[in-house]
Amino acid sequence: MNTFDQHLVKNAANFTPLTPLSFLARSAAVYPAKTAVIHGGTRFDYATFYARCRCLASALAGRGIGLGDTVAVMAPNVPALLEAHYGVPMCGAVLNALNIRLDPNTIAFILKHGEAKLLIADRQFADVIGKATSQLDNPPTVIDINDPLSEAGSAIGEKDYDAFLDEGDPDYSWQLPRDEWQAISLNYTSGTTGNPKGVVYHHRGAYLNALGNILALGLRADSVYLWTLPMFHCNGWTYTWAVTAVGGTHVCLRQVDPALVFASIAANGVTHMCGAPIVLNALINAPEEAKKTFPQVVEAVTGGAAPPSTVISKMEAMGFHVIHLYGLTESFGPATLCAWQDDWDTLDKAKQADMVARQGVGYSTLEDVRVVNRETRSDVPTDGQVIGEIWLKGNTVMKGYLKNPKTTDEAFADGWFHTGDLAVVHSDGYVEIKDRAKDIIISGGENISSLEVEEVLYKHPAVMEVAVVAQPDEYWGEIPCAFVTLKPHASDVGEADIIGFCRNNLAHFKAPRKVVFCELPKTSTGKVQKTVLRERARSLSDSPN
Repeated sequence: MNTFDQHLVKNAANFTPLTPLSFLARSAAVYPAKTAVIHGGTRFDYATFYARCRCLASALAGRGIGLGDTVAVMAPNVPALLEAHYGVPMCGAVLNALNIRLDPNTIAFILKHGEAKLLIADRQFADVIGKATSQLDNPPTVIDINDPLSEAGSAIGEKDYDAFLDEGDPDYSWQLPRDEWQAISLNYTSGTTGNPKGVVYHHRGAYLNALGNILALGLRADSVYLWTLPMFHCNGWTYTWAVTAVGGTHVCLRQVDPALVFASIAANGVTHMCGAPIVLNALINAPEEAKKTFPQVVEAVTGGAAPPSTVISKMEAMGFHVIHLYGLTESFGPATLCAWQDDWDTLDKAKQADMVARQGVGYSTLEDVRVVNRETRSDVPTDGQVIGEIWLKGNTVMKGYLKNPKTTDEAFADGWFHTGDLAVVHSDGYVEIKDRAKDIIISGGENISSLEVEEVLYKHPAVMEVAVVAQPDEYWGEIPCAFVTLKPHASDVGEADIIGFCRNNLAHFKAPRKVVFCELPKTSTGKVQKTVLRERARSLSDSPN
């Protein structure tokens, strides 16, 4: 036995499971009267925020919900969803925050696959939830969120959310997780197939990735975070926990309306916000009367597609500082950061933007990141030319895919998480993504499976063959472009027919924005050449209107 291990044992005094739930307990103790949450004219201090979360945990426990049970929430960025990030795991349950842009069929699949026992839903989505739960043999109990800032739909739940909180005890004695690797949340990602995959997070990873956000972005007790990034997306990139950890202020926002964003920044002294490049574009292109000036610099954190240099420069001109992150649902959101180097200060603005647009280096809380030749399993040279696949390793990688051991094993082959993203490594060690290995389309920060769209299109009675690829788009980053071969005698079917069919059978953001009718290029073995189609789609974007 090692000398340092003799008589030295792990015990309650020297080891506590890591969990982001402890962040709220600490901030409520240190800053009880400090504003924790702002939502329109409503403000909660940390003492109230903590009490509401404990009421939620207590109410759930009173309904028999506990360790390993799933609680789903379908809501925009409102206080109830933020509270669920604490109240649900406080009773040992697992939070499943649902993408509010999904269609009823997909929501029904997720509720069934995740075995949700209870669903908290904003009344704005009453129609979608009603259609989804009607498909289930054992639908979850529904609790309505009746937000005064919303023109709410019909009440379909058993009771209102605040009435549900009244069932709970504000002094509820919640327990730390039995194991820090215990599941804390379940997030679904489209991946490359029609049915989404359930990504399972653990308490340890949530805790550490939240700390990584603090270190990367300099969050402090006086930070004011505006919720422009959906909380359902990777649990808000774990900012749901990071902002609380420093005792900062959460500013909720139901929808990303540029006028509301500018007004909130000016009125609330916002210091940080996150979002896909489409959010930055929306702010840049907002009407002049909607724009506000403010004395503070706002850290605008973006990910997904790299922000163009023009976006970066225009954001800076309006008082924002753009920070570029990269990550996936499987990595708790941010995994790499384009960390600023002092010698970049001497570069011109265009070159600085080029440097910032790269995906960068690993987070402090990520163990390691590699770009690997998938044939030889060796690292690619740092020449900015040779392409490989990004591999990640560390405590901020998911537990795995729910009920999907085969895909989990494939993703973790060689002891690394295989992202499926193709990149190069520059001489300074910074990673830059060049393509996506599995044809995922990233539109406005949302992943769209080309195979899912193709599956729907093949159901159209006039479609004989179809292939869907990403088409570059100045506003959305990428949009789905469908190449369609029609059946004989179906020449009267047009682009609007195809797009309308998709919009009737998919979430609207997944529907193609462009349809090209043609014969599909194929290899000698009959495989569709998507590389050729991607080039054609790119040329369509480059063509003058």
